[in-house]
Amino acid sequence: MKKYQQVETSIIKKYRRAIWIPFIAAIKDYRLIQPGDRIAVCISGGKDSMLMAKCVQHLQKYSDFPFEAEYLVMDPGYNQVNRQRIVDNAEALHIPIRIFETKIFDIVAKTEQSPCYLCAKMRRGHLYKQAQELGCNKIALGHHFDDVIETILMSMLYGAEIKTMMPKLHSTNFAGMELIRPLYMVKEADILAWRRYNDLQFIQCACRFTENCVLGDNGGASKRQEMKELIKKFRKTSPNIDQNIFHSIHNVNLETVIGYRRGGEQHSFLDDYDSEG
Repeated sequence: MKKYQQVETSIIKKYRRAIWIPFIAAIKDYRLIQPGDRIAVCISGGKDSMLMAKCVQHLQKYSDFPFEAEYLVMDPGYNQVNRQRIVDNAEALHIPIRIFETKIFDIVAKTEQSPCYLCAKMRRGHLYKQAQELGCNKIALGHHFDDVIETILMSMLYGAEIKTMMPKLHSTNFAGMELIRPLYMVKEADILAWRRYNDLQFIQCACRFTENCVLGDNGGASKRQEMKELIKKFRKTSPNIDQNIFHSIHNVNLETVIGYRRGGEQHSFLDDYDSEG
């Protein structure tokens, strides 16, 4: 069995319950892929986006309805080692990537404030634009289950709001475009296990500010890393804590919410409190 066949088989057999079933569940539960969609599967070169690409590839073969996929790689200014790693992995895994180049790293290097925020915003804009030019109506990003619950905690603890990472979003700047997250229910631990089982080496971090990450370093502390550590501590007393956090955003009791925003307007429980008495 060739390498790419081994990788594909592991997804639907050894990691069927951990990866394939949650992947399919997200597709169905959140209606992420519809008949006739043309999806730009965005590949950064990391484990998450590469796994997403293989899952989408396999789904195309056995889907109940037809859809198309473009496997899109944006080069924001990678060094040669990182770029070649992406090309080599795509070839080994039989992922037909299409690469386009930008100057994002050069631009971000000149800013003094929030380089990560600016980089992420610019990346997404370029991906939408390129995908639209290719006739796609959706872009797929590789965010997973852990990204979701970490975002929830970060929003509460540092943003003073209850906010989550949505499984899909309509673009506000590119008409008719939508963002989807097919790995929404797949846990990072299972992605790591899949990577180790298949002896795959992906880019962990390709940012010019933290290029040591190509060697496996996590690039230092961050708020998201802080949330990962916090969740680890929670799991010591409650093994299902991450699932509880995830399910909580699907089960919000509006009768006990003090205030909320919708459509840009602020609402309070006091708005109709007396009328209910």
